[in-house]
Amino acid sequence: MSPVKALFLSAFMLTGIAMWGAGVYTADAAGDHAAIDGYGVTAR
Repeated sequence: MSPVKALFLSAFMLTGIAMWGAGVYTADAAGDHAAIDGYGVTAR
């Protein structure tokens, strides 16, 4: 794999992970649920 292809793949994957995380957070906020991380810390 060329470095350019690896760069685009990495950028695409990181963007997808960030969008997934933002989607989960906004879905929880829209459903009036507290956003909870893996350690049990809530946003409220």
